[in-house]
Amino acid sequence: MQAPGSKEISRVALLMALSKDRDEENKVKEEMRQMNIRTAAVDYGGEFIPSVTKIIERAVVASKREGIINDSHSEEGAVAGATREAIAQIMPKAIGLNVGGKIGIARYGDHICVAIFFGIGMLHLNEVSVGLGHRAI
Repeated sequence: MQAPGSKEISRVALLMALSKDRDEENKVKEEMRQMNIRTAAVDYGGEFIPSVTKIIERAVVASKREGIINDSHSEEGAVAGATREAIAQIMPKAIGLNVGGKIGIARYGDHICVAIFFGIGMLHLNEVSVGLGHRAI
């Protein structure tokens, strides 16, 4: 079997972001652990503009907590950069509105991907958006 690359790791990050509950998250996490792919997911919700920094912080903290990255600047920066890229992809729809959903993170070797799956809007009038960022560590 060929080692997973950026495309496969991106798919795993999306699976984590799309998981509907903790049980599904844990199931995907365990399946990926069998292939030496480390994963994490974290829920997030709030007003978009003030939330950008918090979303990035949550992705970095979740990555550290789950052992995806260590405390080095380069690894923290890779997660922050990939998260920022994912945020930039949903920004045009989200400015001035509320967001809510999940951040999924996956790593294999030097590939790390962050996927964001958010409902965007107010009340029950939601748009849905996905953003994805990749970095090599």
